[in-house]
Amino acid sequence: MTMQSVALLALFLVVLLALAWPLGRVLARVGDGGKVPGLNWLAGVERLLYKVAGVAPESTMSWKGYAVALLVFNAIGALFVYALQRLQGVLPLNPQALGNISPDSSFNTAVSFVSNTNWQGYGGEQTMSYLTQMLGLTGQNFFSAATGMAVAFALIRGFSARSAHTIGNFWVDLTRSTLYVLLPLSLLFSVFLMGQGVIQNFSAYQEVQLVEPVTYSAPATGADGQPVKDAQGAPVMQSAVASTQSIAMGPVASQEAIKLLGTNGGGFFNANSAHPFENPTPLSNFVQMLAIFLIPAGLCFAFGHMVGDTRQGIAVLAAMGLIFVAATLVVLGAEQSAHPQLAALGVDQAASAVQAGGNMEGKETRFGISASSLFAAVTTAASCGAVNAMHDSFTPLGGMVPMLLIQLGEVVFGGVGSGLYGMLVFAILAVFIAGLMIGRTPEYLGKKIGSYEMKMTSIAVLVTPVLVLAGTAIAVMLDAGKAGIANPGAHGFSEILYAFSSAANNNGSAFAGLSANTPFYNTMLAIAMWFGRFAVIVPILAIAGALAAKPRLAANPGTMPTHGPVFIGLLIGVVLLVGVLNYVPALALGPVVEHLQLYTE
Repeated sequence: MTMQSVALLALFLVVLLALAWPLGRVLARVGDGGKVPGLNWLAGVERLLYKVAGVAPESTMSWKGYAVALLVFNAIGALFVYALQRLQGVLPLNPQALGNISPDSSFNTAVSFVSNTNWQGYGGEQTMSYLTQMLGLTGQNFFSAATGMAVAFALIRGFSARSAHTIGNFWVDLTRSTLYVLLPLSLLFSVFLMGQGVIQNFSAYQEVQLVEPVTYSAPATGADGQPVKDAQGAPVMQSAVASTQSIAMGPVASQEAIKLLGTNGGGFFNANSAHPFENPTPLSNFVQMLAIFLIPAGLCFAFGHMVGDTRQGIAVLAAMGLIFVAATLVVLGAEQSAHPQLAALGVDQAASAVQAGGNMEGKETRFGISASSLFAAVTTAASCGAVNAMHDSFTPLGGMVPMLLIQLGEVVFGGVGSGLYGMLVFAILAVFIAGLMIGRTPEYLGKKIGSYEMKMTSIAVLVTPVLVLAGTAIAVMLDAGKAGIANPGAHGFSEILYAFSSAANNNGSAFAGLSANTPFYNTMLAIAMWFGRFAVIVPILAIAGALAAKPRLAANPGTMPTHGPVFIGLLIGVVLLVGVLNYVPALALGPVVEHLQLYTE
């Protein structure tokens, strides 16, 4: 590991904490319903929105009412995005005259963007019109992120309330999260990105002349437009020469900003944040990583402010940060290590002034190994899914870490809102285990944790492993699942495991190599994304409602502190034990086997 890598990681964490602390105060104001400094002028807009929508902002909801409103809103959003895709061929803002999208792909994409997953089985610039990208996908990026923030605020109120029967108003939380946090930050970030070279226009695609003609092979087609096949059924290939290239345009900066700030991850272009129009410079790459972690880190500080003890938020943030640093160091070390089989051949793989050293396959030269590896850890820890390198080309151990960060359940910073409420669920589990060890009724923030809370916690924790492991098992047993594998063997298994891990845990990044835009994978992954999101949210809202109804007990000499190093260590241990042990057998069949194969003939 180079000093450059360590310095980059340290700088990233310092800048992140410096920005997250003041943002945490703003987020606490948003969650408490107070005035937001510098944005008070938006209060009139807020009141107007409530009036138009017929919402009574002063009214509050039980957890069941909150859950119903949330599910109905997101279901309507999914139907809207689906319809937009199916009708895009006859709708405006479609300069390339792109046709309607197939039902299975539309279904998958609609669920993907509503669930804050943004899994993309399609090529954005080849499939989606400007209207679909802006109105459907970018719009849903705001709403899915705001939904996660709303659930986080509801759970925090469960801890801070005293014998209450309500946990807030979903419509108010949704509106305030969007109006006071997501929109202003997205506007600022969009302007920055445009300054770095990210495009923002409605121009038709540009046809440009290549410096040198490119010769390539392509399947020959008959009069019916279908590929011509030989006697063995293989396509007949013919040489073709390309002298021009079509350069995609579009309103990229606006979508890029919210995809990162909202930890959505769906790129305007198929290459995502590896595309120079999405991520043009090393500075934009650094700021994009900050944007991914900014709100999740800020919500930890907001949690401390809202429960009246900032140390609680710092403890949760510390647990997240320590796991993240450890994971990042492993990725950096794995990608900067020499390939053992190349080393045996005497190939020079040392970093120098003329070469990066290590594994540069699948990485952008303008970022290098350090920034690409850090980006991979950030985007998978935060449940974002934006990528600036192809995780499929990482070393087996380097690729396993992003996969494992996803499988932990988006709790290491995690998605906007979902990272905090996911980690708080593990905190509840941690204090329950500690209570059993010392023979006391477990308490967290003055709330006794009973059997009902533990039942809901168990559901929230176990939903995603069941979806991942069951989905992977089904895919490897069926021909439709195995047909999408590009690399048979252990790596092919890793491709499928990564896909279901990414879907069920609402990450959205792709391992690459798996042909997932098929009816089988579009349907299976959509099911995983929907239940991976909402089958976790509902029990968390149930926990919030149950905790809100309980009195808040004062701390006594027998109360276990939940802000010190002991609790932080316990919380990390629970996250790793519960998160990792579920997947050890599956990881052994994929990345671990791949790693061992590097040392065999």
